[in-house]
Amino acid sequence: MRLKRIRVNWELYLLMSLPVAYFIIFRYMPMYGVQIAFKDFSAAKGIWDSPWVGFDHFVRFFESYNFEQVLKNTVYLSLLLLAVAFPIPIFIALMLNQVKRQRLKKFMQTSIYAPYFISTVVLIGMVFVFLSPNSGIVNHLIVAFGGKPVMFMTDSEWFRPIYVFTEVWQTTGFSSIIYLAALAGIDPHLHEAAVVDGASKWKRIRHIDIPGIMPTIVVLFVLAVGNLMNIGFEKAFLMQTDINVDASEIIPTYVYKIGIQRAQYSFSAAIGLFNAVINLILLFIVNRAVKKMSGNSLF
Repeated sequence: MRLKRIRVNWELYLLMSLPVAYFIIFRYMPMYGVQIAFKDFSAAKGIWDSPWVGFDHFVRFFESYNFEQVLKNTVYLSLLLLAVAFPIPIFIALMLNQVKRQRLKKFMQTSIYAPYFISTVVLIGMVFVFLSPNSGIVNHLIVAFGGKPVMFMTDSEWFRPIYVFTEVWQTTGFSSIIYLAALAGIDPHLHEAAVVDGASKWKRIRHIDIPGIMPTIVVLFVLAVGNLMNIGFEKAFLMQTDINVDASEIIPTYVYKIGIQRAQYSFSAAIGLFNAVINLILLFIVNRAVKKMSGNSLF
């Protein structure tokens, strides 16, 4: 029976085989190397012959002088991104859904989506140019209004606001696509009936649109929390300077420095594994809590 089903739908199975092969090769097979987090890895001996050290690398990380700072920076920036960057695409999608003029709607969508296709390197280069204390347009405006130039990129207090702002500007448009697709699936007869009953746009958004996309919001929220500790390494590393390192040093940048620059592969693998386990625990906790509260969940 199964073979018959495969023969009938062989095109679908062939199409599915490519992403399945990708995940097996690049996601599951590398898990074999996770064991170096529990070993004193030596490239000459290889993974299998390197001696076991148990949880020594984890203890070393927990007892390191900058453990609290790195963990606090990662959690703080992650929660800030979740609080600011997650709800904004929902509001943007709800507003775009209310625009009736198609030309204006397409122009707004294109304008919002465009930043997503700018590479992170180019984006941070633009930020350095705009916020330059000598030639940046932002500091020119500050001076024009009687203020003094601000060292945005070297002041640790400005690292998080700039990071969050650039993240929102770059990803909001692309993230709103999913919500627009969910809004398109809402039965238009519900809106027609609401208009007949005299409901305003705000009431239709509140009682039709938001409940209609709530399952999508819940699933994406669970995924966002499950990926909470995995902040974008590229942007944080490119924005990091010797002066703002007390706010910009997060787990991904710390792993890069320990693993790549200092070649402490086992120690960096232990830190990365710790980060992944925290994400996994958060995923299960939030998914279970959301399932109890709303009935919708990821699994």
